[in-house]
Amino acid sequence: MMRSTPAVSLHLKNIAEGAARSVSDFLRGSFRSNHEVSYKRDFRDVVTEADQEAERRIIEYILAHEPDSTILGEEGGQVGNGAVRWFIDPIDGTGNFSAGVAFWCVSIAAAIDGEVVAAVVYDPIAETLFAADLSGSTLNGQAIRAVGPTEEARAVLTTNYPAPRQVNRDGDRVVLLWGELVRSFFAVKRIGSAALSLCYVANGWYAATLSTAVNSWDVAAASFILKQAGGRYRPLMPLAPGQQDFHSSAYYGTVADADYPSLDRVCSQIVEIELEALAAREASQQ
Repeated sequence: MMRSTPAVSLHLKNIAEGAARSVSDFLRGSFRSNHEVSYKRDFRDVVTEADQEAERRIIEYILAHEPDSTILGEEGGQVGNGAVRWFIDPIDGTGNFSAGVAFWCVSIAAAIDGEVVAAVVYDPIAETLFAADLSGSTLNGQAIRAVGPTEEARAVLTTNYPAPRQVNRDGDRVVLLWGELVRSFFAVKRIGSAALSLCYVANGWYAATLSTAVNSWDVAAASFILKQAGGRYRPLMPLAPGQQDFHSSAYYGTVADADYPSLDRVCSQIVEIELEALAAREASQQ
């Protein structure tokens, strides 16, 4: 049985980097080209043929270099039944990719016994590769630390909150919470990639990030990179037994030593609203 050791962590990180780089030319060639766009849940949940082909190639690369793998991809579901569990998002920020906005990435994480031990987040356009193993986090091979402003008034926050479904469901309640963040932080930005947002915090380019509509493959890699860089990652929604922090559908991440009371307060209210909605949905199904 494969065990988590520094050598194994490094081995899996190298595979993740190789897999991410193996699709870089393909994705750069597909970006801002004529590609078909289809939709999953609604008109905002887009997928391109580039997502599907990149995921196929990444899976092929991983299985060739580590056959003892189980791979969970955003587009194709689960492949394999091995000891190493991989979480793949071939294009995190597909909305940006499909619109020709150069802020998207490839995200790959490897876990053993439920714990992420290696991760890569690669931006093929900017050629920035964030990576982490058990020894720490790097950007293009250089060690990084999550250091930034400790006060909200000097900090830049990225967020996808509120999502359209939250505005439709909760109206002014969520708009007012967003307004509190705008008033409290130096700047609040919506940039369209959860993985890159977390990595930018890991390197101190942004100070905090908040998201309330993510899946495990969106953040498994980047949350590990942030934590290995010394940053804070807090899941907001309750976790089921055996789940790890990256399984939460809502989270926030900050640089080390951040003191952001408004963010804490808003996140507490977000959780309250989401749990109320969940209880109401469950009651309606009984």
